[in-house]
Amino acid sequence: MLSLVIFLPLVAAVVLAVARGLPDAAARWAWVGVTLVEVLLVGVLWARYETPAPGALAFDQQVEWIPGLGASYHVGLDGLSLPLMALTAVVFAACAVYALAESTRPRSQAALFCFLQTTCLGLFAAADLVVFFLFFDLSIVGMYFAIAGWGHGNAPGSAQRSALQFFLYTFLGSLALLLGFIGLYVASGTFDMVALAADPPLVGAGMTGGLVLAAVLVGLAVKTPTVPFHTWLPPAHTDAPAVGSAVLAGVLLKMGTYGFVRIAMPMLPDAWRSSAWVLIAVGVVSVVWGALVALAQTDLKRMVAYTSVNHMGYVVVAVGAAGVVGGSAEEARALAVTGAVTQMVSHGLITGALFLLAGVLHRRAGTYEISRFGGLAGRAPRYAALFAVAAFASLGLPGFSGFVAEVQVFAGSIAAVPWTAVALVGILLTAALFLRALQRLLTGAPGEMTASVADVRASELVAVAPLLVLATLIGVLPRPLLEVVEPAAQTVVALVGR
Repeated sequence: MLSLVIFLPLVAAVVLAVARGLPDAAARWAWVGVTLVEVLLVGVLWARYETPAPGALAFDQQVEWIPGLGASYHVGLDGLSLPLMALTAVVFAACAVYALAESTRPRSQAALFCFLQTTCLGLFAAADLVVFFLFFDLSIVGMYFAIAGWGHGNAPGSAQRSALQFFLYTFLGSLALLLGFIGLYVASGTFDMVALAADPPLVGAGMTGGLVLAAVLVGLAVKTPTVPFHTWLPPAHTDAPAVGSAVLAGVLLKMGTYGFVRIAMPMLPDAWRSSAWVLIAVGVVSVVWGALVALAQTDLKRMVAYTSVNHMGYVVVAVGAAGVVGGSAEEARALAVTGAVTQMVSHGLITGALFLLAGVLHRRAGTYEISRFGGLAGRAPRYAALFAVAAFASLGLPGFSGFVAEVQVFAGSIAAVPWTAVALVGILLTAALFLRALQRLLTGAPGEMTASVADVRASELVAVAPLLVLATLIGVLPRPLLEVVEPAAQTVVALVGR
């Protein structure tokens, strides 16, 4: 069943690509139908999921693929990957519904995003490094075409330039990642991720292990993105269509942070422990720098883009703190990793909603400039309510998933490394930037573009509201998610500390 979940969107993509006579409306609804089926199938996987033994996977499937390399089609799920599979299904479903109101090459867009959904699902389910890398690289190709084909840059050719910058930057990171994977293979003779985690090949290898980890971390840090590898992110988001930005921030960025906990930590534990302080420092800088730069933005979409650097920085702080073994309790480090995974899910839901809401403004007014709006609470009350909920959720208000994630991240990280409390400044800055955006967009005198902003349509409401409802449910009732994540987090921490 897991392979069906992974490849059903790809089958739909092929059908949509060859069905040249398919009406536009039928293509849009076919995309919606496929994504809703995916949500149901992932829901069945979640209902049938039973926590596997440490180091094992649920729904495990393995078929010989490239015998000479020792590579196989190997997929499976645990508490790290299942929540991200669910997040992927939900975000793509929201994007499909949101796109019902768009008219630019709908069949091609639906086919492309179905293809992109398979790359995301396949990566989170991958249990072989070659399979992981295949889906990692194909996701770059899919997002390149999404930005170049449906982007809306302010200047002619802007979207194409941003797409090219995104592709070259992230493809360079993927080459570094491939180099790291080859290093693991040379040292072990296998690409199987379960085997590599059970018996890390470079324990005690000193500089060699450090170099392999550095290659893996560069590739993953570009995708995350962390400072200083974040410069591709703002132009890519600014020029991408709303559904492209929602998928990029909501799902694709998680490929980097997921790689930290799935690959780098358990497969290179010695090198991870040695590099933990560097990772913590990078995470703290990303948290504070991302919030400061976001605070300076006048473009709503760029502001939300920089908050992704800030929020992903919390994940890096947490996984870095989990590598500081001496003098810290294993329970605290496991709590930090649980918070990191919860933060990935939370950020995907909330930031996906924020990018779709930013897209609503661009649909109406053709701009993201905050100063050109004002008084939207009176003009578009439903939009104002959705944006306010998303903003308060993103700044970590209690009652939302962001609060649950950040409390775990900081409780675990500070217990392990007290000076990570410096990153708390990022929460204050995030609150300031979102409150200022709320004031400028929703209150005060109407701006020059306010009159052009009609309230959210049915498709926009149905796309955004479920993301925020899920973020609220996790904030109020986090136990169903945490019960899945916690055992896997404890396994990762035990592997790092061995």
